[in-house]
Amino acid sequence: MERKSRFSQWLRRPRSTAADTGADAQAVREDLLLAAAVAGFPLALAAYPSGYGCSCERIGCPTPGRHPVSFAWQTLASTDPEKVGGWLRADLQANFITATGINHDVLDVPLEAGRQALERLGVAGVEVGPVATCAPDRMLFFTKTRGTPDDEDEWWPCELDCHPETMDEHPGLRWHCRGSYVLVPPSRVPGDGGVAWLLGPERPLPEPLTLLESLTDACAQFAGERPDHDHESAAWPIGR
Repeated sequence: MERKSRFSQWLRRPRSTAADTGADAQAVREDLLLAAAVAGFPLALAAYPSGYGCSCERIGCPTPGRHPVSFAWQTLASTDPEKVGGWLRADLQANFITATGINHDVLDVPLEAGRQALERLGVAGVEVGPVATCAPDRMLFFTKTRGTPDDEDEWWPCELDCHPETMDEHPGLRWHCRGSYVLVPPSRVPGDGGVAWLLGPERPLPEPLTLLESLTDACAQFAGERPDHDHESAAWPIGR
């Protein structure tokens, strides 16, 4: 209830009118980012595509436009709209990541598997929270977090846990929790497209286990239909 109330208050805030198309686009961009912050997603500055490379100017950057600017991104991540707005206005091209395992987790699946899972969940009447698409081929399901229990012994690890340096180990389903992050809309990625909301951040976060079975089943089907792809960890990598 507090999450919905906070979001409703933000929607009612006065908005400035944009003078031209570029200003309109920037206003929409700012609104989307502030909506995520107000919804409780901790945000931090990220690199963005620049020419044929990355704004970080690192030669051979392995994840151009997809990584935080600062190594201290977990500490810097904030839900303060004023702080996020200041970062954005300081660098109008910046992407943003949201740190997972603080206020939310993200279940990250192949795009086609995500579409199949959404259909199944809808038929079953399961409430789905915020969902974003990430070009060219991923879908992000935002859920409640299991990453910050009061008793550290209650935190249960999972073979699907995804950290930035281990993303390639889970080409099927990746579970972003403590120590990980995802790009948040409206970030840009190399090539066409970017990260966009399919279902907005104002939606209540579901428990991850209410989605997990449908997502793993869809990932397993996705892997089975594409035997020419490397799906070593496509659904639930038991026994690895």
